[in-house]
Amino acid sequence: FQAFKIPTGSMQNNLLIGDHLLVNKFMFGPGDSAIERALLPERSIRRGDVVVFKFPEEPETDYIKRVIGLPGETLEIRRGIVYVDGQRVEDPYVKEAYRLLDTYAPFTVPAGRYWVMGDHRDRSSDSRVWGFVPRDLIKGRALLIWWSYTAGPNDINLRGMDQLKAIGSKVAHLLTRSRWSRCFTLI
Repeated sequence: FQAFKIPTGSMQNNLLIGDHLLVNKFMFGPGDSAIERALLPERSIRRGDVVVFKFPEEPETDYIKRVIGLPGETLEIRRGIVYVDGQRVEDPYVKEAYRLLDTYAPFTVPAGRYWVMGDHRDRSSDSRVWGFVPRDLIKGRALLIWWSYTAGPNDINLRGMDQLKAIGSKVAHLLTRSRWSRCFTLI
């Protein structure tokens, strides 16, 4: 498992800025031994999985998006509605107000690649902008929100002494800025 923090609003309202997640890194990877495979169940990547991956254009940066298209599938987007192999994809996680009315002609997801999109479609830089995600860049599946904190305007991109002040502020505001109802929520 690995911890990650949500830095942008591209997955709203399902994942919020300041959500701290645990990501299961074993689920999609084959274990090296029979014991690992028995103790750490694995499965293939499915449509709807929320995955953390290395950004294809900048592999040192992690992104989180929802898997929409699987290898070999034909996707099409008509006025913001996604179709896979001609069938409309039910996506209750996307609020209608967040759905862009964009259109993409049918295309096929290449072998070993995935098409991913943010749930807040008009705030998401995703496969519509930079293309497919290779399987080997996918790190794992988001499992649960273990803590959620509403960041203040001074909590972002701080350096040096400002970071120390921000840490003090976070400690002082632990009770008032923590979104306790989101803690330990499965994704």
